[in-house]
Amino acid sequence: MAQTISSVDITSDIVKKLKTYTTKVEVGFTGQVKTVADGVAKITGLTNISYSEMVEFPNGVLGVAINLEEDEVGVIILGDYLGIHEGDLVKGTGRLLSIGVDDKLIGRVIDPLGSPLDGKGQIDTKTYYPIEKIAPGVVKREPVNTPLQTGIVAIDSMIPIGRGQRELIIGDRTSGKTAIAIDTILNQKSENVICIYVAIGQKASKIAQIIDILGRHQAMDYTIVVAANASDSAALQYIAPYTGCAIGEYFMDKGRDALLIYDDLSKHAWAYRQISLVLRRPSGREAYPGDVFYLHSRLLERACKLADKYGGGSLTALPIIETQAGDLSAYIPTNVISITDGQIYLESDLFYAGVRPAINVGLSVSRVGGAAQIKAMKQVAGRLRLDLAQYRSLAAFAQFAGDLDQATRSQIERGARMVELLKQKQFVPLPIPQQVMLIFAGTYGYLDDISIPRIGEFGAKYLEYMETVHGKLLKEIKKEGKLSEGTIDKLKKAVEDFKKNF
Repeated sequence: MAQTISSVDITSDIVKKLKTYTTKVEVGFTGQVKTVADGVAKITGLTNISYSEMVEFPNGVLGVAINLEEDEVGVIILGDYLGIHEGDLVKGTGRLLSIGVDDKLIGRVIDPLGSPLDGKGQIDTKTYYPIEKIAPGVVKREPVNTPLQTGIVAIDSMIPIGRGQRELIIGDRTSGKTAIAIDTILNQKSENVICIYVAIGQKASKIAQIIDILGRHQAMDYTIVVAANASDSAALQYIAPYTGCAIGEYFMDKGRDALLIYDDLSKHAWAYRQISLVLRRPSGREAYPGDVFYLHSRLLERACKLADKYGGGSLTALPIIETQAGDLSAYIPTNVISITDGQIYLESDLFYAGVRPAINVGLSVSRVGGAAQIKAMKQVAGRLRLDLAQYRSLAAFAQFAGDLDQATRSQIERGARMVELLKQKQFVPLPIPQQVMLIFAGTYGYLDDISIPRIGEFGAKYLEYMETVHGKLLKEIKKEGKLSEGTIDKLKKAVEDFKKNF
């Protein structure tokens, strides 16, 4: 006989379920995937969505709306897009794409979404910053006047960088661009500057190598690495620099100094071009979309020095651009040159000739200039840049000329020695007092009677001698920041004494 369930049992069961039932309210709106290809989806039905708003796909993968059309929305997918299919429901989250920012990020390696890549556990962040933000206005800024020392003699003396500046590092592949950026990070050890290194489209092996170098020199103690590898989607490579910038702004808003390195923005432009072409945006010069200038200008304009009443923090940007066969007139290089406050141009011919860092003095410039230099450096390096630029043109002319007058010959001799003096090994940044002493010896003619092959040896031993015998003089230059008549006399005597035994 079949067991019958009484109406009382059913009622009590329903009452139990009603008591334990909790209501869930889901606010939002949904759309449907129309097409999906190459990490980009087109979605219909999300009529009220905003630019840069996050959407959620059924498998938990997030996307960002970057193309708002009348009937559909173009969304870049931040994750594995292979599990997303035509017809899938998509939810609008009502939140702009944001990144968790906190002091806990220091010393960590993260992806552009803030997830750790170093295996050291999750990062708990309470504060979130939108990755796209309008740059501070003119009223909030103040002129760039505090030096950001790179530790590289050629840069700190001739192309000085200030805190809040945007200085482009540009050159062909393997001309030493990343080396300058890494040396600059290493030199911030005692400068109280938070460094953020953004790797865009680099090989994972190269990024691992850079992290290893930073770790060995104790630079990870004040550095954050944001990595979008070459194997990551174009969408992640596209948002990586904005993520790094948002983290830098967090420290700037706290009144601290931050240094941002974008390595490199050429690959960032390639990633954006790829996304734009998949979205069927009209292409322009070199197949880039029409707004590729705005892509970089809205990023680099966020670097600035804030006025004291707004916290007084600074965000310095060192974007890197790779040229093809030294062509500075290509589309992306000219764009970024026009946005930045100067450029350090590295020349492959100089690099292969053994001049490292391979800086072309004639084509490199800092539009902040002496405002971001201490007075002592201005005193000794005033004519250095002009002398080196003239040396390059005279040396080229001298190859074809027969007899040269004495003035031209001595200028070429001096220039060749200064080029030799400015050569510097990687990962050995020099403090400013040592740089001042080195350039002083060159510009005051103390190297004119030393043979060119021995200049490097002279520089190394001279600095060693000054540190051991004249340590007080080094401290004096550091403290005063300028060379008085008495200090110049002491320096002259010290160089003469050293030369007697060299």
